[in-house]
Amino acid sequence: MARLALPVFLVLCFSLLHFSCSRPSRTRKAVLPRQSGAAEEDDVMSQLERLWQEVNSLKEMQALQTVCLRGIKAHRKCYLTIEEPKHYHEANEDCIAQGGTLATPRDMMENNDLRDYAKRSAPGSKDFWIGVADIVKEGQYVDVNSLPVNYFNWDRSKKQPTGTKRESCVALSVAAQGKWYDEVCRSLKKYICEYIIP
Repeated sequence: MARLALPVFLVLCFSLLHFSCSRPSRTRKAVLPRQSGAAEEDDVMSQLERLWQEVNSLKEMQALQTVCLRGIKAHRKCYLTIEEPKHYHEANEDCIAQGGTLATPRDMMENNDLRDYAKRSAPGSKDFWIGVADIVKEGQYVDVNSLPVNYFNWDRSKKQPTGTKRESCVALSVAAQGKWYDEVCRSLKKYICEYIIP
């Protein structure tokens, strides 16, 4: 209830200010010059815009803190495992809808932290989607923002990556100690979202 009070209050204030600025008062006889009234209205509008931006920023920080409390915090990011299996693209869209992206390990330490977190948070789960794929060009792996990936942890014992066009999305295998393998993107898997801490 308290979370809704501030945005509702701001909307009411904005509405009242807009209403009072757009209609002249019937009780006042002296009318301010047009330039002064317009400048005051612009000043009030800019103050309201700044307040609205601050409220949105606070809401984003609160949402990020909630994610961090439910998941883990490491490497200036928060990670959260999602246990409802989805296709690769659905998983990434779900992460984006929550303000993040599919997790993309950038080095061995980050990969190991993700593996350990996934093992703890979803016991018995074997693998998870991560934000690496070669959908656009076979063999050219990029993250979910289409940036080249420089760190890989392929499961070479299973001859990964296989190099087939059918398997274009990457999963992290908890069972194989965090090694990666490419997989058909339409496969259903649990996944790990990452959120950048500003």
